[in-house]
Amino acid sequence: MWSFPLTENVEFHTEHPNSQPLLVADWGRVLRFSLNPGQTIREHETPHSPFFAVVLEGEGLFAGEDGQEQRVGPQSLLIFAPGERHTVRALEQKLVFVGFLQGVPGMEPGSLSGDIVRQ
Repeated sequence: MWSFPLTENVEFHTEHPNSQPLLVADWGRVLRFSLNPGQTIREHETPHSPFFAVVLEGEGLFAGEDGQEQRVGPQSLLIFAPGERHTVRALEQKLVFVGFLQGVPGMEPGSLSGDIVRQ
């Protein structure tokens, strides 16, 4: 068993959202995302895994395949189907959420780089 303090030592970047891997294994990934107000994670997808997101702090606009933004705050769970394109935009506060992905055979550790969060 592992334990991660999800709201401690959160790093924010001024030029782009931050994506910090908390767990990288062939059977799954756990990433902590931190966005300053107004920052956006551009449209992307996780083609071979569902993407589960749990908002820890702040509020953001999350949009799935239909492009309709939904305002989401702390203690909310979002589920995106494998291959579902999605975006995230932080609102007036800093936004912190954790994303969970299933492992995909052949997926290299680090293949979910910060590229998806660069504007």
